[in-house]
Amino acid sequence: MLKNQKMEVLWTYIKFIKFKDDDFISLTDIAKYKWDKSDVLIQSWMRNRNTIEFLWLWETLNNQDFKPHEFEGFRKEAWLNSFLMSPKKWAENTNAIWIISKSWKYWWTFAHKDIAFEFANWISIEFRLYFIKEFQRLKQEELKTLDWSAKRFLTKINYKIHTDAIKENLIPKELSKNDINFVYADEADILNKALFWKTAKEFREWNPWKKWNIRDEATIEQLIILANMESINAEFIKMWVKQAERLETLNKAAITQMKSLLSLNIVKKLPNNLKQS
Repeated sequence: MLKNQKMEVLWTYIKFIKFKDDDFISLTDIAKYKWDKSDVLIQSWMRNRNTIEFLWLWETLNNQDFKPHEFEGFRKEAWLNSFLMSPKKWAENTNAIWIISKSWKYWWTFAHKDIAFEFANWISIEFRLYFIKEFQRLKQEELKTLDWSAKRFLTKINYKIHTDAIKENLIPKELSKNDINFVYADEADILNKALFWKTAKEFREWNPWKKWNIRDEATIEQLIILANMESINAEFIKMWVKQAERLETLNKAAITQMKSLLSLNIVKKLPNNLKQS
């Protein structure tokens, strides 16, 4: 699946997409930093013998279906005035995998990030350095998002354990559906109160402009603790520990665990809602 993303480098917007678990970047956009006639620049770059040899080596290392014998003819012709080369011609003759063509309003040429960095260097050394720096920054942000999502998924798994414990131990069969939902919400707020110092309702009342819930604002560290607390509370429920006792114990556990995370330098400071009064 191709997902279009965009970054800005030296006032130039550059699209990049995810394809087969790898990043492909628009050569068309990179070329526009230098000249509006991007296709001409890309073809000029591909006429260069150094470029041809770089593409051959990259395909040899990454593509089992690459046709190297076609490369020999291209290398001999490189730099001749009559030699013409384009991404499409290269792909059709060598079975290359470094290129993707995609149409929005116009046709765009996307290349594997390794190739895109090489092309950016040919366009401008200064542009290449800013380009790599911005791309690395975006990938770091992406990793943080993935890490947060993974922790959020973990809490959802433990949430199922938590709700099963509630269902088996706290909900008599004669309760109505609304009453059952209240029990679930009430137990969820035990965790919210222990970790965030406020219930979901209090969060909404204090932040009426926000469309998301209290847990969507949680840090990675808080999500780790929340996942642990769901498992702990599930065991307490099975042991018929009173709710007030569970709340007090869970709050102490949240404080202890956050301090442990602090010792690993995962967060800069202990959140106010976990500090002991």
